[in-house]
Amino acid sequence: MAIASILASTRNPFLCLREPTSPGSRSVVFRRYLEPCGRRWIPRSIRACQPSDKLGGDGGTSPSASRLHFGKQLLSFASDNFLPLALVSGVGLGFANPTLGCLADKYSFTKISTCGIFIISGLTLRTEAIGAAVKGWPLGVFGLISILLLTPSFSRLIMLVQLQPPELVTGLAIFCCMPTTLSSGVALTHLAGGNAALALAVTVASNLLGILSIPFWVSRYIAGGVGVSFPTEQLFRSLVVTLLIPLIIGKVIRESSKGFANFVDNNRSLFSKINAICLSMVPWIQVSRSRSLLLSVEPKVFLVAVGIGILLHLSHIERRFLCFLQIAASFSY
Repeated sequence: MAIASILASTRNPFLCLREPTSPGSRSVVFRRYLEPCGRRWIPRSIRACQPSDKLGGDGGTSPSASRLHFGKQLLSFASDNFLPLALVSGVGLGFANPTLGCLADKYSFTKISTCGIFIISGLTLRTEAIGAAVKGWPLGVFGLISILLLTPSFSRLIMLVQLQPPELVTGLAIFCCMPTTLSSGVALTHLAGGNAALALAVTVASNLLGILSIPFWVSRYIAGGVGVSFPTEQLFRSLVVTLLIPLIIGKVIRESSKGFANFVDNNRSLFSKINAICLSMVPWIQVSRSRSLLLSVEPKVFLVAVGIGILLHLSHIERRFLCFLQIAASFSY
């Protein structure tokens, strides 16, 4: 209709506008006059039958077009932030209805989701990415030293904090002694656009070596020198089953079928979303299991524990970033 108003206001003798025949009609008729012989006018009608998303001549959009545009923006935001939304949804679902999470834990869905994450990692692992990870071995070595040797020293400082219940402090201290998380390390690296192959190598190596380092650090900083026994053989077997074997299976499937490898490469966004769903199952199940304990903690104490965790992560990021700059500068010369 805006175009019709402009054409009607031009006073062109060869164009005139005829209003719609019915009030509810959206079609507009433009009548053009030709003079082939210089004496006679021959009318020719051009009808625009497509509905317009404009109302009147003021350029305003219709409500349906506004809703469609808002829906597209919402879907785009959800697609770009699928992983954090999935994690938040998993935590919220665990608080809202812990029954399903406890049932999933009963049937070992945590192990199933972890296996799914590493199968997808093997499916999406390009051979050239392995070469890039090998070239970045200094960063991998630094990551292992930082995870297995430097980070556990923070547990001594955390044990000085007084919180009730004391399990919160003990949990944060044990967290410092743990290697890279199996489920989220590779996924978050991929989301940040980092070297996912190198992150995968560091995850595998740190968890295998962590079987030996965890008892030492827990006994030294948390258990007060008291001997701590860990089921080393059981942990090693669990890592092989949930980490190495799924990773190898995914890589073998990728290398055995070039067509399937191309399918994976062309649909990396889909596999990334499946990976995020598998990852979100971990906090969903853990929150469902610990819901009663979390609700028994005072909100103030809980926020203090969360704040300590955030400061701990920020200090690790700052220290590793500075060391990374030094390593990069030394290899640039």
